[in-house]
Amino acid sequence: MKKLLLLFIFFPLFIFSQKTTLLKGSVKNKNNEPIEGVSISYKQSGTTSDENGRYQLRIPFKEEISLKFSHISYRTTTRNITAKSRNGIRLSVTLISNTEELEEIIVRDRKKEAQGLQNINIKTVKNTVGANAGVENVLMTLPGVSNNNELSTQYNVRGGNFDENLVYVNGIQVYRPFLIRSGQQEGLSFINPNMVQNINFSAGGFQAKYGDRLSSVLDITYRKPKEVATSIEGSLLGGSVTFEAPIIEDKLTAISSFRYRDNSLFVNSKQIETNFRPTFIDFQTFLSYNASDRLRFNLLSNFSINSYNFQPISRRTRFGTVANPLELTVFYTGQEEDNYLTLFGAFSTEFEVNDKLILTGTVSRYNTQEEEHFDIGATYNLGEVDTNIGSENFGDVEFSQGIGSQLNHARNDLDALITNAEIRGKYKSNRLQFEFGAKLQKEDIRDRIREWEIIDSLGFSTRPPGFATNNQPFEPFAGPIVPFQNIRTENNIQINRISGFAQFNERLFWEDNEVWYNVGVRAHNWRVSGNGLNSKSQTIISPRAQFAIKPNWHKDMLFRASGGWYSQPPSYRELRDFDGNINVDLKAQRSIHLVLGMDYSFEMWGRPFKLTAEAYYKDLSNVNTYTVDNVRIRYRANNNATAYANGIDVRLNGEFVPGSDSWVSIGYLKTEENQDNRGNISRPTDQRFKFAILFQDYVPNLPNLKAYLNLVYNSGVPGGSPAYADVYDFQNRLRDYRRADIGVSYIFTDVNKQYKTGFLSKFRELSAGLELFNMFDIQNAITNTWVRDSFSKRQFGIPNFLTGRILNFKLAMKL
Repeated sequence: MKKLLLLFIFFPLFIFSQKTTLLKGSVKNKNNEPIEGVSISYKQSGTTSDENGRYQLRIPFKEEISLKFSHISYRTTTRNITAKSRNGIRLSVTLISNTEELEEIIVRDRKKEAQGLQNINIKTVKNTVGANAGVENVLMTLPGVSNNNELSTQYNVRGGNFDENLVYVNGIQVYRPFLIRSGQQEGLSFINPNMVQNINFSAGGFQAKYGDRLSSVLDITYRKPKEVATSIEGSLLGGSVTFEAPIIEDKLTAISSFRYRDNSLFVNSKQIETNFRPTFIDFQTFLSYNASDRLRFNLLSNFSINSYNFQPISRRTRFGTVANPLELTVFYTGQEEDNYLTLFGAFSTEFEVNDKLILTGTVSRYNTQEEEHFDIGATYNLGEVDTNIGSENFGDVEFSQGIGSQLNHARNDLDALITNAEIRGKYKSNRLQFEFGAKLQKEDIRDRIREWEIIDSLGFSTRPPGFATNNQPFEPFAGPIVPFQNIRTENNIQINRISGFAQFNERLFWEDNEVWYNVGVRAHNWRVSGNGLNSKSQTIISPRAQFAIKPNWHKDMLFRASGGWYSQPPSYRELRDFDGNINVDLKAQRSIHLVLGMDYSFEMWGRPFKLTAEAYYKDLSNVNTYTVDNVRIRYRANNNATAYANGIDVRLNGEFVPGSDSWVSIGYLKTEENQDNRGNISRPTDQRFKFAILFQDYVPNLPNLKAYLNLVYNSGVPGGSPAYADVYDFQNRLRDYRRADIGVSYIFTDVNKQYKTGFLSKFRELSAGLELFNMFDIQNAITNTWVRDSFSKRQFGIPNFLTGRILNFKLAMKL
């Protein structure tokens, strides 16, 4: 009887066990930590994971089921599974935190896209390889942005020059040096990438809240530290130390950074033999204090010294054709000693009047003290190279076509003090936002120019353009001997400016389509005085507008249009002509600007990508024409030209390699000017074609070994002619700029790979790597040296080549 009772009880369980099987497994997060309390269910059955993340559940045998894993702090995951074994199966899953999903949503900021701003990840900036690593180095991989000098952080945007770009750090405008002539003198950019939190860039069509320039805006925000940390970087090119800390919890934060730069590695790779002793030092501090929930104070300061000591010894450059090779040999005497001291301080107060209105007041002062002193003599020999393979003198100069010398002298000193006081306001009401501001600026410039050049050809002085030529030794010359170039000027100039803006922003819905619009206007009044000259007050008005729409389509696309009447009141550098004279009545350059763009976000290979395209047109008037020599811009201080620029920029960025953001950029540009109705000619920034690749990769079996490629191709720009020449007679173009930099680094430890014991436990981050600059050792040229041939009376343009192939070692750590 008992046997029948046991059979009655256990027979159903036996039958059930033949139709089901046992499923076991574990549930963990991305850090391999067990997750407790995960609900695992299918149909009406289910269980939960224990404190070790383990679970077990009986599921049907040979039947496909949909198993759901859910937890309040993690994304819900579903797995389709079929049990094919009666002995039980295992299934372990990894859940992704909901916090990570929220971060992804924040990164895709439609408001920035609607405003035409490109947001650049600071991690990309730090990883990108380049001779001048930093924010500007990444900008030059974007379409429409170019620079043919790897030693310079200056850049041209869509046909504009270096002076047409706005740069802001925490809402405060920063300036480029006045007397810098070459990229190797620049040293460090004002922007310190070790302190940056956010980077926004607009290549045109920007809002009225930004200043009065013609080309672009770079808007940088420094970060407020949340933890105590010390970051150290070092390489053969210099190093940096950055300290950050929340000094008083929820009250006071501080971040300070010291940088040192030495360009000797690059300069010594050029064809000129030199004694080169540069010192580029920079120290920055950003303090932020929360006095209350509604009142905050910020202080930003900068101190930098650039000491550039340059003593050229000799130069040997071969050029020409295979059939007619030529060689220029130069021997130098003398030296150049330049010093650039910069002091900058800015104090701002942010007050939240209520939940809708925020007021910000800022006062700042910028002082630059620049000295440019040099006496350099050069004796040159231009000759034909022996190409006879059987000759004993094969490869040597066998016949001199030109022999001469020149002496360059300068004692130039400049002291500029720029003071600003500004107030801004932001009023929010639902989806409508109103912004306004007013700014007072005073510029005090003291400039002393003592510069001359004497050119001697075969023992006789060469006279400057416009003077009667001498024909010695065939005819006697009794006229005065004058320098080829001679500038002796002293300028004490004051510029007072008042500017302001007002703009409306709104986000709304038009049927099922999301729409953004922005309408604003700027006004700018200025007066230039000094040197005993009187000038009249001038005022410009600059209306601007933006419109963007995201259609309710299956495809993720956004379309935008922006434009306006942009003006650029002249700076001191623009007021000064070739001879150092000041035109106090110079008018503002103006540009009617139109930009049409689109963004298309999509998935390819299961990974996110975005295609961005923009077409633009600029119609410029009151153009102040100029020439460019390396990074030195010399204006004619007139308004005698009109100009235009048009083109198209395309960029495809995304995860070509899983987890690493890379992009490909293509740009086409055409810009021409018409001086005094003489006809259209190419402007100095007429760079027709741009192609760039920024690529990041890693070794699949060794993910901590990463590689970075930075490849740029820019077609040649006009600028191969002498600075004194008529640009209508010389439209020579420089060589195309081609450069590839590659870096390889190994990450020993970072936020995703921490050690609790051993030597590496002392570091939060530690990496080491090698960087190979100009990987293919391509000879790029930035300017030409012009040498006269005494026999043919011709001038030869000898390229001044940039840096060659360089290997650099880099070490970075965070404690």
